[in-house]
Amino acid sequence: SDLLSHRSGLGLGAGDLMIWPDSSTVSKKQIIHNLRYLKPVSSFRTKWDYDNLLYIVAGEVIERISGMKYEDFIEQKIAQPLGMNSTALSFNRLKDKTNIIDAHAPVNGKVSVIPKDFSENSNAAGGMNSSVADLSKWAITQLNGGKYGEKLDKTLFSRASQNRMWTLHSIIPAGKGDYNRHFFGYGLGWFLSDEKGYMVAEHTGGLAGMVSEVTLIPDLKLGIIVLTNQQSGGAFTAITEAIKDGYFGIKGKDRVKEVTDSEKEDKEDAKKVTDKIWADIASAQKDGINKPDLKKYFGTYNDVWFGVVTISNVNGKMHFQAKNSPKLTGDMVYYKGNTFIVKWYDRS
Repeated sequence: SDLLSHRSGLGLGAGDLMIWPDSSTVSKKQIIHNLRYLKPVSSFRTKWDYDNLLYIVAGEVIERISGMKYEDFIEQKIAQPLGMNSTALSFNRLKDKTNIIDAHAPVNGKVSVIPKDFSENSNAAGGMNSSVADLSKWAITQLNGGKYGEKLDKTLFSRASQNRMWTLHSIIPAGKGDYNRHFFGYGLGWFLSDEKGYMVAEHTGGLAGMVSEVTLIPDLKLGIIVLTNQQSGGAFTAITEAIKDGYFGIKGKDRVKEVTDSEKEDKEDAKKVTDKIWADIASAQKDGINKPDLKKYFGTYNDVWFGVVTISNVNGKMHFQAKNSPKLTGDMVYYKGNTFIVKWYDRS
């Protein structure tokens, strides 16, 4: 349970740079080995911070106990019995790639198609490729306590197993919101809360250029599945909340406008920060404020888990390049103190 409940003491997204934005330069064996070098930010089992790497470890545990590849185990033990015939545990295992979405993300201010970058090494953390039709079969099984089949006469997992998944392991601070929520936390692979008196289990998913959300409300026998081909969570939030409003009897809420206004405000706030930074840099350059001898920063640096980073002079510009993450390559601009801004060549 400690691998699945995000309370190990590791910080938010600890070690994610081993699997993103470049997906294939660090092996799964190296990822697991390098966990020992990540410094905890809190004591064990005292604080919730989302991480991906321990789900990779959980996948490795499945392989060692079952003697099967993780992907084979999940496909044969879960997907195939439920008839999830369009589902594969990695992009490369999909048999039919003729009806696959394109990933989209903002690039230089414009929403653009970006490359599909799927890490085979992190399949246990987020490698499943599926459809609404297939995920509906999984949702129906969850809503019926592990039962499946036309007559719900087959069992995939026990009610006791589901109760364990849907028992709070970590408390996450949260307000009441529009649904009069009294608690919010994390079980085993599920966010858990109460909304309008109903228990809700939900989880989001995301890779570069695509995000999703699955929401289950067992007492209403309701499952909401939203898969999107872009990077903003606003779409799945608006759709999910609009459907919940209908079931909860909430009227007069324009969820699309709410998330649009919220995202606009977030973008404006972010722009203010970046605009100020670039203005400070321009002002310092104009006023001739002294900056350190940049040559003293040139060299090769080696981090125990992230690997080698080279800082050098390329065509008269200070240049940053990460060996294990080639996408993290760009020009460095001096900001202040020992702080630099890096403008990545890959704008996706």
